[in-house]
Amino acid sequence: MRRRNFGAAATTVVLGLLIPLAGCGSSGGSADDSGTLRLVAAEYGDPSTNTSSKAFWDKVTADFTASNPDIKVQVELLPWADIDREVSRMVKAGNAPDMALMGGYSDFAAQGKLYSAPELLSVSAEANFLKPLSDAGSVRNTLYGLPFVASSRLLFYNEQLLIEAGVIPKGSKNGWQPKTWSDLKAAATALKAEGVKTPFAMPLGPEEAHAEAMIWELSNGGGYADNSGNYSLASEQNILTFKWIKEHLVTPGLLGPTAPSKLNRADAFAAFERGEVGMLNGYPQLAHEARAKGITVGAVAMPASDMLNTGEVPPNVGVADWMMAFKQNGHREEIGTFLEFVYRDKNLSDFAGRYHLLPSTVSASRTMAGTSGMDKNDQQFLNALRGAQLYPVNDPSWVVISDTIKRNIGRAVDPGGDPKAVLEEIASKANEAKKAR
Repeated sequence: MRRRNFGAAATTVVLGLLIPLAGCGSSGGSADDSGTLRLVAAEYGDPSTNTSSKAFWDKVTADFTASNPDIKVQVELLPWADIDREVSRMVKAGNAPDMALMGGYSDFAAQGKLYSAPELLSVSAEANFLKPLSDAGSVRNTLYGLPFVASSRLLFYNEQLLIEAGVIPKGSKNGWQPKTWSDLKAAATALKAEGVKTPFAMPLGPEEAHAEAMIWELSNGGGYADNSGNYSLASEQNILTFKWIKEHLVTPGLLGPTAPSKLNRADAFAAFERGEVGMLNGYPQLAHEARAKGITVGAVAMPASDMLNTGEVPPNVGVADWMMAFKQNGHREEIGTFLEFVYRDKNLSDFAGRYHLLPSTVSASRTMAGTSGMDKNDQQFLNALRGAQLYPVNDPSWVVISDTIKRNIGRAVDPGGDPKAVLEEIASKANEAKKAR
């Protein structure tokens, strides 16, 4: 998912309970000669503070071993900036972990290196995943990427700034309910007139531009792929989207002092928390952090393009992180036992709640929604996730294509940029990447 605001650790953290694995000898690449189950997971927090994921995995492994004393578990935490590269390196070196929790899975599935969900989980456990997530985790209708936690994106606004700009009437209890891009432009224009530094923050810099771009594309009936699953990066709808952004938001100076192609998400979020941004697209954690700093945050669905048919409601963007199980060490039964435990409602809800993310299963979502573990804000994001569209992560070439999008899409709205030429260039590189697979 790679959406964290927490600082990335420069070193790894290894934790777990070293208990012998019954009935399993060593197989090339296992953590030690006794056949230890090894999970390599992304660090969702900051190891230098009490937000580290270590606390969660310490408790889960301890609880698991209490119920399964013959199984040995070791967890290695890696920063988000390193984990994709490091796990790929391990696999290529013949030292695959038994499990990995990270942002992509399809490349390993295409190589035939992963166990499928039916090989690991009970029928009820596999059926428990939220449908948009299980669809994105499937290759040719077989689930290989087990969704762990997820998020959706909504349009955030600083309520006080919109009141001061006259967008929201003073004393109104209804907040702001934009229906179209024209409403968004009008609000940005009013914010600029009021002296707001950045009326709308649009992070199309290389950190996570593919998320921002997809939000805008979907709200104009476009997206990264067509209904058949083929890439449609340079579709007419997408070209029109970036032409509109350039003409109606960039040219009038409604996106602030930093060009979208140079603005990264972390910087945009930090400016929102300082009260310098009127509107931007965000996820649950930002809402909690901004409110903790005194910002009155409103959240609504991204308004639809004026070019769409009246009443057409575009899907929200959803993002997920994936648990996968490697075949190399032959620990299928033990991995399945551990994953069934990890995906219990209590454990999944605990992890999601720590980082204001959304659990990936129907039952855990209901559990959190029915307790104090999910507030009204988080419930709004869960509702948005149920009908969300995710990146085409089940395409093995997506890792390369998403990187191409992140590093180039911002140029489409630069003052001298040509949206059509930039999108066609990205589409050409995407086709090359797909052929290479």
